[in-house]
Amino acid sequence: MSATLLVELLTEELPPKALKFLSEAFGDGIASGLRQRGLLTKDSIARPYATPRRLAVLVDHVQRVAPDTEVVDRLMPAKIAWDAASQPTEAYKRKLAAIGRSHLATPSREMQDGPDRVYVASDGKAEYVYLRRMAKGQPLQRGLQEALDEALSGLPIPKVMTYQRPDATTVRFVRPAHRLVALHGADIVHVSALGLEAGRRTSGHRFLGRAELDVASAEAYEPALEAEGKVVPSFAKRRNEIVAALERASEHATVLMPDALLDEVTALVEWPAVYAGTFDRAFLDVPQECLILTMQRNQKYFALADESGRLRHRFLLVSNLDTEDPSAIVHGNERVLRARLSDAKFFYDQDRKQRLETRVPRLAAVVYHNKLGTQLDRIARIRIIAGRVAGFAGADAALADRAAMLAKADLTTDMVGEFPELQGTIGRYYALHDGEAASVADAVAQHYWPRFAGDVLPQGPVATAVALADKLESLAGLFGIGQLPSGDKDPFGLRRSALGVVRILVESRQRISLSGLMDVAFAAFAGLPMVVPASAPLLDFIYERLRGYLRELGSSANQVAAVIDSHPDFIDDLPARLEAVRLFEALPEAQALSAANKRIVNILKKSESVSAAAVDRSLLSDGAEHDLYLTFQKLEPTVNAACAEGGYTGALKALAVTKPAVDRFFDDVLVMAEDPAVRANRLALLRGVAQTMNRVADISKLAM
Repeated sequence: MSATLLVELLTEELPPKALKFLSEAFGDGIASGLRQRGLLTKDSIARPYATPRRLAVLVDHVQRVAPDTEVVDRLMPAKIAWDAASQPTEAYKRKLAAIGRSHLATPSREMQDGPDRVYVASDGKAEYVYLRRMAKGQPLQRGLQEALDEALSGLPIPKVMTYQRPDATTVRFVRPAHRLVALHGADIVHVSALGLEAGRRTSGHRFLGRAELDVASAEAYEPALEAEGKVVPSFAKRRNEIVAALERASEHATVLMPDALLDEVTALVEWPAVYAGTFDRAFLDVPQECLILTMQRNQKYFALADESGRLRHRFLLVSNLDTEDPSAIVHGNERVLRARLSDAKFFYDQDRKQRLETRVPRLAAVVYHNKLGTQLDRIARIRIIAGRVAGFAGADAALADRAAMLAKADLTTDMVGEFPELQGTIGRYYALHDGEAASVADAVAQHYWPRFAGDVLPQGPVATAVALADKLESLAGLFGIGQLPSGDKDPFGLRRSALGVVRILVESRQRISLSGLMDVAFAAFAGLPMVVPASAPLLDFIYERLRGYLRELGSSANQVAAVIDSHPDFIDDLPARLEAVRLFEALPEAQALSAANKRIVNILKKSESVSAAAVDRSLLSDGAEHDLYLTFQKLEPTVNAACAEGGYTGALKALAVTKPAVDRFFDDVLVMAEDPAVRANRLALLRGVAQTMNRVADISKLAM
């Protein structure tokens, strides 16, 4: 018999930022444990529930008793089970007695009937005696107890609390637990956890619902909690209700509701109600990024913006109290927000009394790394790198130097001290206030970009130069002192910096030499003997990030290898080369040419030292040699011209016409001829063929 199973753990308020993950882990853990024990069917589905004070899961089609299952145990080698006279040995008899199977017959090479069967079979190396038996299925009570214990022990608890139950039992859990509900249909499943015995009683909303609520059955759990408990137990449903209520209260404004804030607010309420408040328009003079951050981070409010993205002087809050007169709630929150915004305005006004450039010397007191010095030392190196990179990126060197000098100055401001997330952003506002050039102010904000996967790139040559300089300084300095990422540990964000360099060069189409950037970056550390130039490992590190980046764009491993394995010094055109490789691979001649190219590459690797400097046509004695030579002599200018114009697809497609000449050459010509001069000439011919074939990418990597 199967029915829906409910398991609910009622607790004190759970950490809101962890609630969603705790809920999913709790539900998955119990469902997985039940499935492993054969208590679920193929139609069983687990539905997790979570509110600030509860973790729960409903699993349908849960069986009261798991079905019996057939189990095969390997007992011992057959040669030990009976003696030369085919009689059971003492070892075999003891084994049967130990597992309660003394009644079984002598092992046979034939399958035996009955609930317990002993037979002999080979595992490919030797013959063994096997016991085939039926194992009784677990009852739900025992299976759920084991699954519940495993699920609780595997929860991703951010910080464990230790507390005592009324009976003085010491318990360790994320928050004190007060009730445990376990129902299979309408029946209580007698399990225990965290010092609690399971029952059917739960609790509703602290103020709006019934304090004690008996759940009639597992299926009645959600409707009973909503109707009588004033609790929306489903995290997803509650979140959707909040989004809909925010939209209704927005009065056609745009609600700024990041996913993280929505998840956190959903984890703070059981019966959500949305109310609107206002604040003094004078606060709109403060940068809106600061106002938004204050509302979202400190107060969990939702800011509103107009059609142009400018902040309105209204905000929305999500309350856990649904009341006909919310004026006290609204006024109280307005008062708290006013104090927060007043602090922000004070910081903003005070900071602007000093120019950014006067703050730069204070960076000498901000330690960056004990081996690499302070942020002021860092700024000096970034300025050196930015000045050189500006020339590569087509930026004004003087503006790039100015932006690099001011880039970290806002680290010493009160605003960044209060809101570290605003570094760069607030520096831009202060730079504009000081009268700095717009490109300099933009570079102050954007030199951190891209900050995460998919983030926007710095805009304009000055910002691009300073952003590259900032990332290259970090990479060169930390690689130079051996501070490399290991495993999943990357405290200085070097993987992010390397990927930032890759994305800027590729997506902004910056044709800048990677090796040249390495030289510039390490040259900035010339005065620090502890920084050992490590261009090769750093380049390898960047190419690995590049490889992953190109794979995420949808290319196969072989396609990426074709354009990456040669470590190209310029990477701005790699997407175009990859597209050409993809189209070439679809040609009917592609696989044969790739295989031939692989054969050529392997021959040249083994014999390059004996290859002639150039092809001597007088030594081309075979017709197939002449055909191959003339085919590629004619093709080479076409391929080179196409590549010069970025026509990589056309260059690779042009190779299709070479297949007959390549096939004939390898059918008719012995490359490693006995005559050294002929052999060297043929190797020179193949070297020229390979250079033309691999002008866009190493197509040998495409060979199956």
